Amino acid sequence: MIKFIANEVRNTDNFIHVFECDNDNQLATSVAMFMKSKGYQLVEGTVNDGVFEKGNRTMRILFGAFVKYFKFKVKVENARVHISTGTSGFSGGVIGIGQVKSETTQIADGLMNLQ
Repeated sequence: MIKFIANEVRNTDNFIHVFECDNDNQLATSVAMFMKSKGYQLVEGTVNDGVFEKGNRTMRILFGAFVKYFKFKVKVENARVHISTGTSGFSGGVIGIGQVKSETTQIADGLMNLQ
């Protein structure tokens, strides 16, 4: 059973959610499934400590905010999910920065309903 307890940290660049769960592996697997449902792929590391990406970085650099690209570092330990942005969105200009902040907020809100 996984149950959201509280936010330890929450801002536009990262957040830490505290959960009640049986073990960290169960929580990490649930977080990875959530990220996959949002279109992310694990590109580096493990589900307990890895990097998830969505979109194409090269296309983002070439075409800016018209192409979506997001990268998040995810670490699960001691029933806490630490997520931080791996990209600023600067390659998409002001719009791209806003897109990254919005995506971070959506992920934070979605993880609060994790089961």
